[in-house]
Amino acid sequence: MAKSSKNKSNAGSTIALNKKSGHDYFIEQRIEAGLVLEGWEVKSLRAGRVQLKESYVKILHAEAFLIGCHISALQSASTHVNPDPTRSRKLLLKRPELNRLIGLTERAGYTLIPTALYWKRGRAKLEIGLAKGKKQHDKRATEKDRDWQRDKERLFKVG
Repeated sequence: MAKSSKNKSNAGSTIALNKKSGHDYFIEQRIEAGLVLEGWEVKSLRAGRVQLKESYVKILHAEAFLIGCHISALQSASTHVNPDPTRSRKLLLKRPELNRLIGLTERAGYTLIPTALYWKRGRAKLEIGLAKGKKQHDKRATEKDRDWQRDKERLFKVG
């Protein structure tokens, strides 16, 4: 009997995660956006040669762009292509969603940060977090809560 496609796991679909984003920001909402990529970039993504650590999303001329994302070119890439690893990449969002993000970032003081890069139906998708920055004392409190949860789990496990 054949297995249904609904039971397939998407464990291999994640390309890159921005683990620092949860430490540095309060992420209030997550939004999925498509990416405009060149051929060599897609090959590099499939090889996992991408870094989201220092990247951010900026809205320019009513369009969203991913800035600072580093996609390393493969050695086997075509010779006639001049790859730029940190070029600005346009994000594909629907107009009402983009208008709402423009309002929140300009008026409410939110920041747009990339949290994850993954494959969905053969296309690269970027998860954007609508976030507010954490202060140093907020980071300490988060770390303290995380440690307490870990200790609590240990106590219940032993007891």
